[in-house]
Amino acid sequence: MIRDLTDDEARRALPEKWGSTDPDVIPAWVAEMDFALAPAIAEALSRAVSDGVTGYPRFEIGGELGAAYAGFAQRRHGMDVDPEQVLPVVDVTAGVRLALDVLSGPGPLVLPVPAYSPHLGIAEVSGRQRVDLVVDPDATRAELDLDRLDRLFADGARTLLLTQPHNPWGRVFSPTELEGVRDVVTKHGARVVADEIHAPLVLPGAEFVSYLDVDGTADHAVAVVAASKAFNTAGLRCAQIISRDVATRDRLLSVPMARNESWSSLGVVAAVAAYTDGDAWLDALIHRLDEQRSLLTALLAEHLPAARMRPLEGTYLAWIDVRAYGHADPASLALQKGRVRVAPGHDFHPDLPGHLRLNIATSPDRLREIVRRLAGALT
Repeated sequence: MIRDLTDDEARRALPEKWGSTDPDVIPAWVAEMDFALAPAIAEALSRAVSDGVTGYPRFEIGGELGAAYAGFAQRRHGMDVDPEQVLPVVDVTAGVRLALDVLSGPGPLVLPVPAYSPHLGIAEVSGRQRVDLVVDPDATRAELDLDRLDRLFADGARTLLLTQPHNPWGRVFSPTELEGVRDVVTKHGARVVADEIHAPLVLPGAEFVSYLDVDGTADHAVAVVAASKAFNTAGLRCAQIISRDVATRDRLLSVPMARNESWSSLGVVAAVAAYTDGDAWLDALIHRLDEQRSLLTALLAEHLPAARMRPLEGTYLAWIDVRAYGHADPASLALQKGRVRVAPGHDFHPDLPGHLRLNIATSPDRLREIVRRLAGALT
């Protein structure tokens, strides 16, 4: 069910990832997949455009979108979601910002680093200081330092921005880890905003648990989700804030409309189709990504044996340490010498040299050529 786009198709379909890249460069950077749209989504959008669905969306909680997400969360994650606790927003970053503005106190924001690059600036745009919870780059497995988190809250931080599954680490946090986070947060009366956009993309061997499904989190947390990463619909602009507490939901609803940027009617159409009719396609995608994960492991062992890749438990974004090859900015070298574009590690951790993020959501042949070019540039 997963159809690889040709280069020409990808340049038309993905104007940022492919269209902004020179024709002789293979793009493996931004978090978009080189796959055709799921048929259920393509058909739903085609019908909507034919019907002229280009007006304002309904400004409502729950509704068709809330019901669709609730059904999806139950089937995919065993998670009970009240459709009336599903609030549309324009995208996940805007949802995180809205939650911070409305729910969080003015104290510093704790951000686990390396971090999704837009999150690095979200504290500043919300009028807060960012304090980093840095993950040891030499640790075998990326884990949250709960003692450090405790000290940051003791020093005045008020909110943790938690990405689960994590981008760029590729980690899926276990229930025990999430319970540890909860214990520290509740000790200090703090708050969690959980970016769970990659939740549908957990690979075999790991299991997703929402932070909201951990006992004792409903009164201090929200999750922000979307179909966009799993179904390649980022340009359609529709995400959702999920709450488990009516008072929290009502606070989010009480703000002026201008505080919540308007989402897209076509984004709602695509999200409902994905959540309602996308399971078979998503299963096929997970199978493909699992194969790509295994292929990447083999290719690195063959071509870049000194590279270290964090265990990829979720997402299609591999976090790779190539410091052993002696280049502070391997992504720049890969582009200049290898004509392959990967995401530079300093986009996610400004002071960390020798790392890169590689997108594996492409064809096997492209992935082979990406690693071959990367190795040629670095070695």
